Amino acid sequence: MLVKTFSASVQGLQATGITLEVNATRGVRFALVGLPDNAVKESYERITAAIENSGYEFPTRQITINMAPADVRKEGSGFDLPMAIGILATGGHVDTLKLNRYMMVGELSLDGSLQPIRGALPISIKARELGFEGLFVPEANVREAAVVNNLNVYGARHISQVIGHLNGIEPMKPTEIDTRAEFYAHQSQFEFDFADVKGQEQVKRALEIAAAGSHNLIMIGPPGSGKSMLAKRLPSILPPLSLHESLETTQIHSVAGKLKSNCSLIAQRPFRSPHHTISQVALVGGSSNPQPGEISLAHNGVLFLDELPEFQRSVLEVLRQPLEDRTINISRAKYTISYPCSFMFIASMNPCPCGYYNHPDKHCCCTPGQIVKYLNKISGPLLDRIDIHCEIQPVPFAQLSQMQPGEPSAVIRDRVVRARKIQEERFRPYPGIHNNAMMTERMLHTFAEPDAASMDMLRMAMERLKLSARAYSRILKVARTIADLEGSEKVQSHHIAEAIGYRSLDRGDWAERGL
Repeated sequence: MLVKTFSASVQGLQATGITLEVNATRGVRFALVGLPDNAVKESYERITAAIENSGYEFPTRQITINMAPADVRKEGSGFDLPMAIGILATGGHVDTLKLNRYMMVGELSLDGSLQPIRGALPISIKARELGFEGLFVPEANVREAAVVNNLNVYGARHISQVIGHLNGIEPMKPTEIDTRAEFYAHQSQFEFDFADVKGQEQVKRALEIAAAGSHNLIMIGPPGSGKSMLAKRLPSILPPLSLHESLETTQIHSVAGKLKSNCSLIAQRPFRSPHHTISQVALVGGSSNPQPGEISLAHNGVLFLDELPEFQRSVLEVLRQPLEDRTINISRAKYTISYPCSFMFIASMNPCPCGYYNHPDKHCCCTPGQIVKYLNKISGPLLDRIDIHCEIQPVPFAQLSQMQPGEPSAVIRDRVVRARKIQEERFRPYPGIHNNAMMTERMLHTFAEPDAASMDMLRMAMERLKLSARAYSRILKVARTIADLEGSEKVQSHHIAEAIGYRSLDRGDWAERGL
């Protein structure tokens, strides 16, 4: 007897429909073909125990399962459920009339309960695309998969629930989610707020400019000056996610298995802060079973690297291409996959090995050579790709002791949103361009061309600081953002002057100042 069940395999961010052909004939052998990996091959033991512990008898026949298309590699344990249902259907325990109407995924425990799987959201999207009436997923994944409209999504705790539904004995109710209501209800719930920050007005201004134009930023200052504290509050002033951005971000986290249990859509921009011991593969993605890296998990959000010089230089250098292209192409012998990675890059670092260079009260014990060597851990090409360099000093006790809260994030966010709306309107005719940081060189001449006085100032800065052509472009982009925050149609000289002031690490004498 031949029975077909349907599932899906996730590759990159996309799912591929998989047909499982289960054939039962005389004999006692079990064969699984169609390029299964080890996790799929081991499913026989899980399926056998799950079926018997659920009160059913495993067929005493030769079972052959073909996973079509046979040239696509099948990975993961999500095929346990459709294979088990197919095997039971060959023994007459499951009605075969409804099998072609449903897609199903799920890992089986030995007692027949269903464990969560990765990639439920792209699988749900594929099920709707292929015209299936419904999708069975583990209960832990049901809210994630149910955000897809026009598809009945059923969350099952045990294989017996799926069997009962297919046999018409105990029909399950599909999970319904008001996606928009849930999404908008969680958009403004932040753990950290800029109202908690005392002083540091200059750094707050730099972060506001960075948020308004989606610019990369680095903070350099002594320990305890508030670099990490300020970075953690950056998501609270970023513009809210759109539904499209949220779906895209949720899909990446779903594939990586990073979504919390019973989570539907991600409503806030992601903030990723990996430890400095991270490897290249963990940062950009890949490995033998391709997974998104930290830069893709930060897509539409913030990637924060604290203590930047402590990261391996080889790890930092792989950031160059993603920062420019906003996508990462991973090529291995067995696969080639692209992941989106449009993120704000925020970094922090101490000014020297001891951390107290240029500190107003504490003495630095580092030599100029040690300071230069420490700063040289960050390559020039990577610094060139960071738009804003911001020096930060410790807050005096007089400001720390003030009980009056600072400016709240909601007020700063309103200014950022207004600036972003100006940019959205400006770049409406240009597909794929949404903010000033994405501007091409041709757009700079159109939207950020400085006047004669500003050009003279910029020329002087370029010659004195020996800036690169990329730094020149970054200054114009930041100046355009400053003008947008001010509501100015033209880039003026004071906008250029402020933008030049955010290139402190480009100064050749930076390491000698204050010694």
